[in-house]
Amino acid sequence: MTWHERAAGAVVGSAVGDALGAPFEFGPAGAFSARFPGCGAGGEMCGGGGWDPGEATDDTQMAVLVAESLVEHGGLDLPDVFARFQRWAVSEPKDIGLQTEDVLTNGLPWDAAAAEHFRVNARAAGNGALMRAATSAVRFARDGRRATMDAARRIAALTHGDRAAWEGTAVFHELVRRALHGGDPLAALPGVLDLVHPGHRERYATVLAPDWHPGLATEFNGAVWPCLGSAVWALRTTGGYEEAVRAAIDLGGDTDTVAAVTGGLAGARYGVGAIPVRWTGPLHIPLPGSGGRVLRLPDLLDLTHRLVTTRGG
Repeated sequence: MTWHERAAGAVVGSAVGDALGAPFEFGPAGAFSARFPGCGAGGEMCGGGGWDPGEATDDTQMAVLVAESLVEHGGLDLPDVFARFQRWAVSEPKDIGLQTEDVLTNGLPWDAAAAEHFRVNARAAGNGALMRAATSAVRFARDGRRATMDAARRIAALTHGDRAAWEGTAVFHELVRRALHGGDPLAALPGVLDLVHPGHRERYATVLAPDWHPGLATEFNGAVWPCLGSAVWALRTTGGYEEAVRAAIDLGGDTDTVAAVTGGLAGARYGVGAIPVRWTGPLHIPLPGSGGRVLRLPDLLDLTHRLVTTRGG
């Protein structure tokens, strides 16, 4: 399998997981399999809960905004990414996290808005930075472990002042990097944890341990560490892309984001060819604030190609 096939798997896989999970958000565990009891049966891109069949949510919309900034600037331009987020946030997206909305609309500059939100609220460890990380993980995967984890932290910090959110996003970046290089991302976990900030290492070691499962979670999976832990659990306990994403959605709760994170990891591991065509066909990503653009599979594939071939100076 080629690098490009794995990279496309990560980007498309995350978007597909997002769109599949969206109609089941905040629903009970097992709802997806109760409605679609067998793999390969069809009809799973069903829509509902305000989402059209195949429609991706804010998770993928923000990932696309990050990707387009990276491509157009040939690298990471944090003020530009933040400005794109701001334009999107005021364009009435169907869904936007309360914390993210506050950070993007509080009138503070890009390098102060999230920190001020955290100072005032003393909590900002949601999964809203992790959910959008597939495209940046692909872009920085050739730059080495420390560089990709550093980029993840810097992008996460645009909207999340709590370092817990930075560290979870950094771990995801590194797991995707390992998968793109053809390695087993799960085998990389001990080494990755060594690079997690000491203040958060124990928490991540717990949820990423081989014997952890979502039933042991002490917080809702809208928090970054159980979200990442659930995605790794889904990857660890299944044998393919479809099975992993189904397992993630069946956990209930924040299904679109857990499935987006799972889909990014599973797509990187198994490649874009493992994602069912019946899921990629209806996939579409509206982009509020971008002149009514709607991206579909060919657009995502082109964006991924540009991510892995455009390098800055």
